[in-house]
Amino acid sequence: MLQKPDRFWFQAADGARLFGWYVEALADRPVILWCHGNAGNIVHRIENLKLLYQLGLSVFLFDYRGYGRSQGKPSEEGLYQDAFGAHDYLTRIRMIRSERVIIFGRSLGAAVAGELAAQKPAVGLILESSFPSIEAVAKFHYGGLPVHWLLGTDFALTDRLPHLSLPKLIIHGDKDDIIPIELGRQVFEAATPPKSFYVIPGADHNNTYQVGGAAYFRQWTEFIHTSLKS
Repeated sequence: MLQKPDRFWFQAADGARLFGWYVEALADRPVILWCHGNAGNIVHRIENLKLLYQLGLSVFLFDYRGYGRSQGKPSEEGLYQDAFGAHDYLTRIRMIRSERVIIFGRSLGAAVAGELAAQKPAVGLILESSFPSIEAVAKFHYGGLPVHWLLGTDFALTDRLPHLSLPKLIIHGDKDDIIPIELGRQVFEAATPPKSFYVIPGADHNNTYQVGGAAYFRQWTEFIHTSLKS
């Protein structure tokens, strides 16, 4: 059973006031620093949060500025500052060693996670339903983006990945019609080793862990075990 999350306010690196949840599982086990996607806020991730907690993982899940209860307006640089602040909160306030931190980003959050991994220490990076850049996504959608504030942003994940030496797990559903798997493969190809690419047959953009089931979480467990040994 998922314990009640510790709910709190903390500051982004530039001082913006953000809202987050922390669920602590087993002592000295890895902590997942979760950068969520564009849709919804942390409240909409409870089911997934519960399943990660059942793996014995502590999870820090936060809302970017302009999402949920967090203050401010979203922007590319703002989301990066939010992630930096989340890492600082974990390591300086919660006193979690960076050797225990696994950065996880899904969809838009994968780009945020990549920038975070480029700037702050962690033991592993998990990218799910990720894309090379906003430009690549816009081309797939024939020049139109479903989220207006993303117009004019880069979120160029593949610019960061060649410079990251930490272990990387890249996950994608082969039926994703929002960010097609071809874009996920470009992300994988841009990354330097150690890296692995896990395709979930039949999964679309929003049901990866439900469709993947036990095999999906086995990938998580194996990746984390390998990352801690590297």
